[in-house]
Amino acid sequence: MDGSAQGIRLPRWFWIAAIWFGVGLFDATQTVFTMRAEGMHHAWVRLFFTLLFAWVPLALATPIILALGRRCPPWHLWAFSAWFIDLVFCCAICLIASVWTAGFEVLLNPWAYPSGPGTFLHLTFFRFFSGLISYLVLYVAVLGIGYALDSRERLARQQTETARLNEQLSKAQLSALRRQLEPHFLFNALNSIAGLIRENRNDAAVNMIAGLSDFLRHVVEDSSRQEVQLGEEIEYLQKYLDIQKVRFAERLALTVQVPTELLRSQVPSLILQPMVENAVKHGISRRAQGGEIRISAHRSNGMLTLKVYNDGPSLAANYENTGSGVGISNARARLRGLYGDSFELKMQNQGSHGVEASVSVPFREK
Repeated sequence: MDGSAQGIRLPRWFWIAAIWFGVGLFDATQTVFTMRAEGMHHAWVRLFFTLLFAWVPLALATPIILALGRRCPPWHLWAFSAWFIDLVFCCAICLIASVWTAGFEVLLNPWAYPSGPGTFLHLTFFRFFSGLISYLVLYVAVLGIGYALDSRERLARQQTETARLNEQLSKAQLSALRRQLEPHFLFNALNSIAGLIRENRNDAAVNMIAGLSDFLRHVVEDSSRQEVQLGEEIEYLQKYLDIQKVRFAERLALTVQVPTELLRSQVPSLILQPMVENAVKHGISRRAQGGEIRISAHRSNGMLTLKVYNDGPSLAANYENTGSGVGISNARARLRGLYGDSFELKMQNQGSHGVEASVSVPFREK
């Protein structure tokens, strides 16, 4: 339910009044029209209003009945005392309603008795004893409806609370996976820096440290967001690739083919980085001449698909059994936490050489 619908939600007392008004209107209309059709002669207008307003005491007592039902449920250990309280209160309502109706009959004489409706006390006792069973049935009906509505509200609250807790758990799990991914990337980057230092490429190592610092700063600033726009994700990826270019220089070529209209689509934060890292580690770094990484995106059937291709060595035949490393494994776990089963992550060979990793998620814009 959206905010506008919640803003016009009517209070319970309104529905109580509306329901009892409907019951009274039906009772008065049905009685008056039936008696007129049978040729009876009464003061029809006065009778209509007498029958309509006869339900007012029960309408006013309904909130108290519901409160008593919640406070003293008849199925608990104190059931006898609960039923006794309910019985006493039901008799009290019936008596008040009898006094109320008797007062209308004495004042208005709606049944048009030639000698008058009778004494107030006689009418009160007559209405009380003739209507006690009916009021007992109505009292039980109100209790039953109240219990049903309360059970529904409790179930709705429990479902809402369960959904909230599941959301918090999902966020905690995703955050934990992300915290695991960031040290994994950091260790790999530090190993690359150590390699540059061993090769006496100190300037390149300093540049790589500066790029790493800038990349991690952006990651920390957006660490609370599980999803970002695709345009932002590509910017993050560019910072990561700037770090790798310090290491590989001209051996690393990059091509990005992402339509402008897809840049506002929502994707998991840092979803491309482990895919590209995997392409660099298992593809580009294994070739003396380096290689090319191509990143593309397209939308189809309500899904957004991101692809990362590298022209390095093909995957081994038993790749699925040997696993895919921490980065890809964590990416898969994060996707499952965000989208359930509504995603696809796969890696496959492209012809005689080259590997393509692709991920498909539900298309959403922000």
